[in-house]
Amino acid sequence: MVVKEAVYRYTIKDLPLDSRPRERLTTQGASALSNAELLAIILRTGTREYTALDLATQVLAHSGGLRYLAEASFEELTQHKGVGPAKVAQIKAAIELGKRLVSTSPEVRPVIRCPGDVAHLIMEEMRYLDREHFRALCLNTKNQVLSIELISIGSLNSSLVHPRELFKTAIKKSAASLILVHNHPSGDPTPSQDDINVTRRLIEVGKLIGIEVLDHVVIGEGSFISLKEKAMI
Repeated sequence: MVVKEAVYRYTIKDLPLDSRPRERLTTQGASALSNAELLAIILRTGTREYTALDLATQVLAHSGGLRYLAEASFEELTQHKGVGPAKVAQIKAAIELGKRLVSTSPEVRPVIRCPGDVAHLIMEEMRYLDREHFRALCLNTKNQVLSIELISIGSLNSSLVHPRELFKTAIKKSAASLILVHNHPSGDPTPSQDDINVTRRLIEVGKLIGIEVLDHVVIGEGSFISLKEKAMI
C-alpha cells in the first residue's frame, strides 16, 4: 500500500495574529499597512497554492505597481494566476470608490486654472490607453472638479462623441462648465481637423444649454495640447 505524504500549505492563519493584514488594520490603522497588505484585504482569499498576501505581492510586482491596478483592463488582471473575475471586480470597485472620494470631497477637489492643471490631473491615467477615450471634467462655479466623466471610447484613431451624451452627463452632475479631454494613442497630441470641428460644435451646444465648454485638451505621450491655448477654438 502506498501512503501519500501529506502536503502542508501555508496560509495567512499560520502567521502570528499581530502579523495578519486584517488584524493589523484593526489594531494599527490602514496607514500602517503596506500596499500588498491592503490589496490582500481587498482580495480576501488566496488559492490552494498562494495566500491572499502572495497574490497581492505578485500583482503589485507588475510594472507600474498601484498605477497598474487602475490602468489594467479587467481581462489583463484576470491573467494573474489565482485572480479571477470576482477578485478583479473587488479591486476595480475599491479603486473607483477612491476616485469618487477624491472628486466629491470639497476640501480636496482640484481647481483648474490652466491646461497644465488638466494634464497634471489626468495625463498619467490616459497617456497609455490604446483607444481614444473622450472624457469631460465637470466643474463648479469656482472651477473645482466635481467629477471626471467617461463620455465615449473610440477606435485606434477616432473618438465618437454626441452632444446629447456629453450634456446629459453635465446636467446630471450640475456642472457650471466643462473641459473636454481625449487622448491620442499615437502619442502625438496634435489635434485633427475633426477634433477642432467637434469641439466647436460642442461649444455652440453648450452656449444654448448654458454650460460653457472652456477648453479641449488632447493628451499624448508625456505631452498635451490645449485647443484654446493654440487659438483653435
